[in-house]
Amino acid sequence: MECKIFLKVNTDLDAAAEILSWFEQINQPPFPDQQIWWQLQTILIEGFINIVEHGHKNLSPLTPIELEAIRFNKHIEIRIWCFGQPFDLAQQLQDTPELEDNDKERGRGLKIISAIADKLTYEQIADNRYCLFMSKSY
Repeated sequence: MECKIFLKVNTDLDAAAEILSWFEQINQPPFPDQQIWWQLQTILIEGFINIVEHGHKNLSPLTPIELEAIRFNKHIEIRIWCFGQPFDLAQQLQDTPELEDNDKERGRGLKIISAIADKLTYEQIADNRYCLFMSKSY
């Protein structure tokens, strides 16, 4: 069984509710482990917020962000395409304090995603956009 869904939104944090509502389609049939479902929603929204606040911070609010989620038999893949700036994900993760040592309100999103996702990448694709890729087994 494979379920593939796609959504395009503007660079606007207010789109988070729409994104979570759209993502509900992936939870059919519902995941047997509710914690997995919570984790998937968390990495999706943390990834989106990171792109809005960092990747697109100097871009028009009308700049599109595209999201795709694919549910396979044993794992989920989430892709978020953006027009953000290049950055070294591995270096950023290394430079960010561990979650238990980081009591700041901001700056923990990538660490949270990294802790939950089985795979996390941020790479430039052919059309000068970047793709934040996250996958999680269940």
